[in-house]
Amino acid sequence: MRKAILLLCAAVCFAPAVFAQTLSQADREKGIKYLEQTRDAIVADTKNLTPAQWNFKPAPDKWSVAQTLEHITLAEDNLSQLVADKVMKSPAGAPDRDVAKMDAMVLAMVPDRSTKRQAPPDLVPTGRWTPAETLDHFLQSRARTIEFLRTTPDLRQHVMDSPLGPMDAYEWLLFIAAHSDRHTKQILEVEASPDFPRN
Repeated sequence: MRKAILLLCAAVCFAPAVFAQTLSQADREKGIKYLEQTRDAIVADTKNLTPAQWNFKPAPDKWSVAQTLEHITLAEDNLSQLVADKVMKSPAGAPDRDVAKMDAMVLAMVPDRSTKRQAPPDLVPTGRWTPAETLDHFLQSRARTIEFLRTTPDLRQHVMDSPLGPMDAYEWLLFIAAHSDRHTKQILEVEASPDFPRN
């Protein structure tokens, strides 16, 4: 009987350590690299644009480069706040949740522009900043996102529902990078338009 009680106590004490999902250093570094790569792509693809190029719209219902960058920036702020205020206060997910599968889903589905989506009203660009101000705001926000990923523990241990299914805080941060990846492709589409100003 005493042995059974000891085994039960051991199971209770050590179960969280056995089943709690933790973020590996390799995944943390992969996420940081993706945030850096997608940041650098935005900088490269908007470098030295003229006012005409920033504001060119390939069609009346399409966004300009300036509008697309504003949307990326608004989403960065919105999603980062969501992670800090809500996701990190959410409980752990199922112990057997397949984190590798969800990581891969975020990285594959979010940047895919074959399915178009309508931006929520609070993320629709309104021209609240100049392009230079928008880029500066984005870079500051991205620096905070990277630092959050670099320094925050327990990112795997807080899970909240998303359109893709339950995602942990790390996956929400991947979502931020993937979202900017998606819209950097949109910027390139605008710049590839036959009527895009040459200067």
